[in-house]
Amino acid sequence: MTTLLDRHDLVLADLDGTLYQGREAIPGAVDAVRAADDRGVRTLYVTNNASRSPGDVAAHLAELGYPAGADDVATSSQAAAALLAEQLPDGAKVLVVGTAALVAEISAVGLTPADTAAGATAVVQGLDPQLRYATLAEACIALRAGAVWVACNVDPTLPSERGPLPGNGSLVAVLRTATRLEPQVAGKPAPALMQTAARRLGSSAPLVVGDRLDTDIQGGRAAGIPTLLVLTGVSDAAELLAAPPEARPDYVGTDLGALDLDPANLALGPRPGWTVDVGPDGLVLSGSGDPLDALRALCVPHWAGGGGPARVRARGGDAEAALHALGLAAASGSATVAGADAVPRSS
Repeated sequence: MTTLLDRHDLVLADLDGTLYQGREAIPGAVDAVRAADDRGVRTLYVTNNASRSPGDVAAHLAELGYPAGADDVATSSQAAAALLAEQLPDGAKVLVVGTAALVAEISAVGLTPADTAAGATAVVQGLDPQLRYATLAEACIALRAGAVWVACNVDPTLPSERGPLPGNGSLVAVLRTATRLEPQVAGKPAPALMQTAARRLGSSAPLVVGDRLDTDIQGGRAAGIPTLLVLTGVSDAAELLAAPPEARPDYVGTDLGALDLDPANLALGPRPGWTVDVGPDGLVLSGSGDPLDALRALCVPHWAGGGGPARVRARGGDAEAALHALGLAAASGSATVAGADAVPRSS
């Protein structure tokens, strides 16, 4: 049997929600990455977090059991530095809004980090938990004077054990409001991070794996790289059904164990045992089998009909059980689900 891994020479893996949750590795993920490594397929750990150095990220991954060194990590700070190096002469002064990790990446590409607007030809912005107003003010002055602006990422929030916290995108919004300018973006979902990571290792057939449609999957698609969505983190079945075209994955799997499965069984489309009928009131699922196959079968006809928030009804006990397993058995912000004989409700 041909597996998904057989088709690729590099796995570009997201971190939080794909490889670990908080301080714990996601079950089976370490074994999947090690098995890929044993077969000669390297995993490059790709993160939008620009506040930590590649070495720090690798140390955390290694503690969880992943085969990881600094060279196995690709950060949005590296991608941002590469974007600036393509546009600026050697030694150009770059005002850094970020941590020492971002300063180091700017220096590594031959540019000169700075903390004031005087003489700055560019501003690079990454998350800094200790950010001061004075730094934002200097960045505002530089941008108004015509400096190039690159944001490491525009994630509005940052996951934490206490819940979502303001992310770099929220801080980018401060400068956007003050200057009415838009930055170039290095991190996901922009393509630069994925493209830079794949190019670094000379990959000809990379695969992006992640748990978020709006960053991992959309970023992979923007970079022209096949994508695998794993349902171990943020995005769920309802969000997948409602996904816009630019955020729809090529494959869907339960977790990283999908790398060892037949890609034909992971692709979205008709699946044995399940029937999807399309009517004026939405989709009707009938049949029996793997609930995840039911989801794969639901996606394509829904998207062909225009996509958006989905209305799904079950015909039969097995179909109803599948919708329960997928979290589609009650109305939500992304999908409306009812029994096939229920009175239709507006979504």
